[in-house]
Amino acid sequence: MSPTRRTTRRPLARRRLPRVAALAVLVAAATACSAQTTEQWSRGGMPEGATEQSHLVQSLWNGAWIAALATGIVVWGLILWACAFHRKKKNSSNELPPQVRYNLPIEILYTVVPIIMVSVFFYFTARDETEIMKVTGTAPVKVKVDGYQWSWRFTTEYQGKTVKVDGVPVDLAKQNVDNPEGPQLVLPTGAEVEFDLHSPDVIHSFWVPAFLFKQDVFPGQVHNKFQIKTLTRTGVFIGRCAELCGVDHSKMLFSVKLVPQSEFDQYIQSQAGSAQ
Repeated sequence: MSPTRRTTRRPLARRRLPRVAALAVLVAAATACSAQTTEQWSRGGMPEGATEQSHLVQSLWNGAWIAALATGIVVWGLILWACAFHRKKKNSSNELPPQVRYNLPIEILYTVVPIIMVSVFFYFTARDETEIMKVTGTAPVKVKVDGYQWSWRFTTEYQGKTVKVDGVPVDLAKQNVDNPEGPQLVLPTGAEVEFDLHSPDVIHSFWVPAFLFKQDVFPGQVHNKFQIKTLTRTGVFIGRCAELCGVDHSKMLFSVKLVPQSEFDQYIQSQAGSAQ
């Protein structure tokens, strides 16, 4: 083999080696993440819920996607069928096929079917919304949420004791997922919690993605309440304002920490009456 051919092949091998290594890393990462990806797909891209009500939202979300995909398959199938079986034949004349002004059965079909679909969507949405927004008034933990430009105040009442947490706009440069900035709302696991939302200035939106639910916070004497039941899953869940409310809207971050009941009792006992 000539020296020229050897020097040509060596750089080619050097160029291929990083590509092969990158492909190997990609395959390994895909294999490691396959279980997580499958779980994410089963939730339709939604985060894992932390409340009982989130299961209702997840079920409604999955049902809507299934209905949408089924409708899409029917529509795509009809389009492909028309393209495949209603093409102009090579030996056919240039005359137009018989033209009709209307087809009554088809017009009834594409009028009635959408009405049925919308009615089904409306029924399940109204049913789940009624359940999600139900407030019994007997929740042992009550939280008053004040959203203001540009942070949050949480006033937690439990067994006659009150804990108030005031926040300030978050410095986004210091934000850390593992140790989030902003006011933190501590709640017990496996408990009913009632929220009462208020705003002294503009409309905000109280959103914890792990709740799979958000609720607008209106200014004025508007009592906007909802109730959740937390699961037995502990952890810290990021929350934010989901309504563009001003120049520092992006700094309205907070977190919700779910702890066991015993730890929550200690928290209330140690923090009652003090402002954080």
